[in-house]
Amino acid sequence: MKPPWKHFAVPTAICAGAAVAGVLGTKVDSRWYKGLRKPAWQPPGWVFGPAWTTLYSLTAIASGRVLDRLPDHRSRTGFTGELATNMTLNVAWSWLFFTAQRPRASLIDSAALEVSTLRLMKKAAEVDRTSALMLAPYAGWVGFATVLNGEIIRLNPARTAKH
Repeated sequence: MKPPWKHFAVPTAICAGAAVAGVLGTKVDSRWYKGLRKPAWQPPGWVFGPAWTTLYSLTAIASGRVLDRLPDHRSRTGFTGELATNMTLNVAWSWLFFTAQRPRASLIDSAALEVSTLRLMKKAAEVDRTSALMLAPYAGWVGFATVLNGEIIRLNPARTAKH
């Protein structure tokens, strides 16, 4: 049986909204960001767009699969709330790091985002193993981004301690 489109529409809208809001808060051309020392292992800038497009797409599809397999409205509403919380934390990172220039606050946010992503994976695994596996790259990338954020703070103590 083909899954109802409505189970995919809401997570797609949430993920697409987060993608747009995150891009609006990302200022890679700012003098502040360009002036930061970054670790040699930071991926080149061109990697981030395709990586995030893939991760948002996988998250939307995985979430749609979960919603399609959950048994009732209450459990679907709960999972949708978890996804919305996750994407809010996701967007907040860009705004905290790039727009507010608060890497320490964004590091806290990133750690919370990783916990939220692992929680989404756990909830997904309870109803659909494939969906949980689809969320694994997102969890991995957020973990990597958290370490990268911490390393940028370490490399730039004076420029990241102003707030």
